[in-house]
Amino acid sequence: MLGRKVPQQRLKSNIDYEHYIAIDWSMRIMAIAHMSQRSKGPKIQERPSNITEVKEYLSSLRGPKILAFEETTTAQWLYLELTDFVDRIIICDPFRNRLLLEGPKTDKIDAAKLCLLLRAGLLKEVFHSADRLYELRTLVGAYEDLVQAGVRKMNQWNALERGHFTTSSNAIFILDHIKKSVKVYRASKKEYEKKFEEILKKHSLAKYQTEIPGIGTIGAAKVVATVVDAHRFPYTGKFWNYCGLVENQKYSGGRRYGHRRPRFNRRLKSVYKTAAITCLTGRNNPMRQYYEYLIAKGTAEHNARNAVARYIAKVSYGMLKNGQHYKPQHGRIEASEQQKT
Repeated sequence: MLGRKVPQQRLKSNIDYEHYIAIDWSMRIMAIAHMSQRSKGPKIQERPSNITEVKEYLSSLRGPKILAFEETTTAQWLYLELTDFVDRIIICDPFRNRLLLEGPKTDKIDAAKLCLLLRAGLLKEVFHSADRLYELRTLVGAYEDLVQAGVRKMNQWNALERGHFTTSSNAIFILDHIKKSVKVYRASKKEYEKKFEEILKKHSLAKYQTEIPGIGTIGAAKVVATVVDAHRFPYTGKFWNYCGLVENQKYSGGRRYGHRRPRFNRRLKSVYKTAAITCLTGRNNPMRQYYEYLIAKGTAEHNARNAVARYIAKVSYGMLKNGQHYKPQHGRIEASEQQKT
């Protein structure tokens, strides 16, 4: 039988939990580390990987439980399997766990260190969800894989023709198969686009995103599938940082000495940057007006383009957070006021 669920509003920090569990999971071996609030160190057990045993172990623990494991190819599967057996799951960013890089490395050591970081509240969480948008996220990922493979085939086609190798028998054979692959790719791409159009009819938030100049059906699907819940970003600056549209300043000793690029979501950055370029090719839209306003103030062209991309991201974020339609005039005035300040 499962332990009693503790209401989320009561679990505001790591001190609200009685049990801290960390799992280092692989296809063959799993290491489970456990600590309580009063433990001086983690207790670790290592055994062959078995999801049923993990569920039974978690069910045997009484009181609020928090579980952590690293982001891997099996992270989403573990999240869906174990979410009902604990009060909270933290899937952490392995690039931030610097403590795991010190000293020897084994599954038991990694699980123990992960458990210590969990109780100390030092883990960087990676967002996962089990809601209905998971299917859309899967579809978007498959579409991006399809496009990457298709573009690679078309580049190979161009390379063969530009290299003047089409006269040899081997080149003709290769080119023939590449053309067949490209034909299949173009047909599949159209089918995906029709699927996205069907989905947008059912998802109002995604449909609203297409009202923003420069964002089409595919871009709207990518935004909604990636963000999922805009409330996980407390304010616009955090969202810009996640999209890679700002640079983190570095200060020490009271002076600035450069900047640091954040680790960002490349999908969202591509959507908003592409939307900005698309808007600037037109004339009669608020994004173009905002760009011209910045140029008139003496802003460099590349900085003005980046400002337009940030503005589009800001509007997109606000619409996702509030569930509202696009309001062009109101959004342009707000962006101009922010630039003045």
